Amino acid sequence: MTKVLIAGGGVAGTATALALHQLGIPAQVYEAHPSGGDDAGAFLTVMANGMAALAAIGAAESVVDASYPAAAVALSDAAGRHLGNRPIPGPARTLRRATLYRVLQDLAVARGIPVRHGSRLVDAAAGRGVEVRFADGSRAAGDVLVGADGIHSPTRRLIDPQAPTPRYTGRHVVYGYADGDPAGGAPDTYHMVSGGRAFFGYTAPGDGRTWWFARIGGERGAGATTAAQWREFALDAVRDDATPAALIIEATDAAAVVGGESYDIPTTPHWHNDRMVLVGDAAHAASPAAAQGASMALEDAVALAEALRAHADPAAAFAAYEERRRAETEETVAASARLNSASG
Repeated sequence: MTKVLIAGGGVAGTATALALHQLGIPAQVYEAHPSGGDDAGAFLTVMANGMAALAAIGAAESVVDASYPAAAVALSDAAGRHLGNRPIPGPARTLRRATLYRVLQDLAVARGIPVRHGSRLVDAAAGRGVEVRFADGSRAAGDVLVGADGIHSPTRRLIDPQAPTPRYTGRHVVYGYADGDPAGGAPDTYHMVSGGRAFFGYTAPGDGRTWWFARIGGERGAGATTAAQWREFALDAVRDDATPAALIIEATDAAAVVGGESYDIPTTPHWHNDRMVLVGDAAHAASPAAAQGASMALEDAVALAEALRAHADPAAAFAAYEERRRAETEETVAASARLNSASG
């Protein structure tokens, strides 16, 4: 294996480059966006399995330095009744998606891994190697292509033109960052509220703000378009609950809100061909309910790199990687779908 091309510079793509670098396999990352990637305004939790994967690629310490601990979940209902607590198996960390992108990409650059922004893949042709064409007309050639290009992955369609399209989960998801800590939350605890019209979660990690999200049921396209509209959409869904949710949203400037629709992919029949392979959301997108999207992508990165080191033939490596990861990821996607249906 002499050169791996990676389409996508988000969590899955950059982590794959770092994992390959650890094993002495050259890789180059091509990121479609000028910086960061999709959904960069949201936040996420890297769970214990994801932190173990980060440790395997020498990135755990950097992520810890840029994040906050997530140790417990406190549950309550729409009437404000406390329903119980449960620990989050650790170590688990909370950070903005954009921060995770930055940390991983900074590590890649520091280790001499090329990361090229503004390179949107539009086509690829495979033979004895693979040649990739980008939207700006430039091209790149390598031995294999890793599609880490997200839930709407072009690589997935290159591998299988009949690949399934993402499925709308029936939920809109809104994220925001409120000034201060109006609810008085513990800094390492997620407070989860099963409200009358929305499932609302918040945490005050210690940066002077309260980070929150709302999952709200509704038809596709029935949410909002601007940040201000997403704020009002979320506020309207929680205002009748006897919880701190409305107070938190009211303390949030519209500029600190991002919203959208939630999609998943229950199964992708073909993860690879002889020269192309999928990782992360391109292969197995889950709804946010299980909080495992980033962690699964990080585990994919380690598994794929180890398979490419163990097998000289790319197709054999891809098959070994898929065998290791498919069942577990599909189970997680299904579990997240069940959690999503039961809340919000």
